[in-house]
Amino acid sequence: MSQNMMTVSSLNTKIKSLLEATFMHILVEGEVASVTYHTSGHVYFSIKDKESSVKCVMWRSNVLKLKFRLEKGMHIVVEGSVGVYTPRGEYQFYAVHIEPYGKGALALAYEQLKEKLKAKGYFDAQRKKAVPKHIKKIALVTAKESAALHDMIKIIEKRWSLVEVWIIDTLVQGESASAQIAKSLQYADRLGMDIVVVGRGGGSTEDLWCFNEEVVADAIFAMQTPVVSAVGHEVDVMISDLVADLRAPTPSAAMEMILPDTQEILYMLEESTQRFIYGIEQKIYQKMLALKHIEELLVRSSPLQQLKEVRTEFNRLEEEFKRLIRYRLERFESQLPILQKSFRQSLSFILQQKEQYLEYMRKKTEMNDPKLQCKKGWVQVSSHGKPVSLENIAINDRFMLTDAFIKIEAICLEKKEI
Repeated sequence: MSQNMMTVSSLNTKIKSLLEATFMHILVEGEVASVTYHTSGHVYFSIKDKESSVKCVMWRSNVLKLKFRLEKGMHIVVEGSVGVYTPRGEYQFYAVHIEPYGKGALALAYEQLKEKLKAKGYFDAQRKKAVPKHIKKIALVTAKESAALHDMIKIIEKRWSLVEVWIIDTLVQGESASAQIAKSLQYADRLGMDIVVVGRGGGSTEDLWCFNEEVVADAIFAMQTPVVSAVGHEVDVMISDLVADLRAPTPSAAMEMILPDTQEILYMLEESTQRFIYGIEQKIYQKMLALKHIEELLVRSSPLQQLKEVRTEFNRLEEEFKRLIRYRLERFESQLPILQKSFRQSLSFILQQKEQYLEYMRKKTEMNDPKLQCKKGWVQVSSHGKPVSLENIAINDRFMLTDAFIKIEAICLEKKEI
């Protein structure tokens, strides 16, 4: 039997030693072919190029340092070493760090978390709470000895020193900072503040990264108190800025945005005081005019005043009546001769007419007198009150004969035709 013969285990052991010694710290670039996030916290994935693929694993301790989430199809650069699992003779790549190809890990993590929170409605405008107009109590969540806190306190004292300030000291940089910030926000939300300001001064992307963590976004989203995010400088836009109810470009700017200016308030109070005084003076003036008007109405409405006005009106009407009578008398006196002459003429004319009419009536009466109408020897024959002709009178009939002066009752004794 050959001296070069070895067992399977020996072979796998030698291969393991050779591979792990040769590929101790390398960078491998490829596309994520598959990825599984295990409940243990480990990540199992594989990367590939056009011709082959390799299995990879990242243990939980390194996964916790990963700023973004691996997804299928993602082009990445993996840093790590090759290891062999001797019981099955399989090798895989043990990743200790992963970067997106051609793009920073933090930038990718930022975009991934931004899209995730946007889909959950964390950035919706309708859910954002309004900043109170009158702030009495304010909580500042930041590092106690930071320059940002010093600047905010300085602005508070300058603009509105009447506000009650609560300082909640917390880490604002480092791996554990995001968890502390979230707890501090939850604590501030239970204090009954009017508003909470969370933030810090400027720094690198890594220094500010704790404000891009999901745990901080969740804490801000769940708060009942309005939250202002004031992180870094104006060019720095954190995830906390997008979730908060108000984003301030700097911590100092946050104070200027939410607190009133004492001088402006004093000017407004002075202006309001002047308007109030002017309004009161106008009210008093209007009331005095109204009182004077009511007083005049009362005087005019009193019985004595009414009696006086009636007497005055009576005297005026009396004088007017006298003046009118005098005018009428003077007018009639001047017209009296003319009227007398006209009256005499009219009366003479009327008498003449009446005399003529009387003469006319006298003659007409004489002409219509029944006594004068009947000719001598003529009478009216009637029977039973009705005129009849002689031919209708029979022998022995009684009938009446009437002229203008005499009525005779007669009996027909004989009747002859002529």
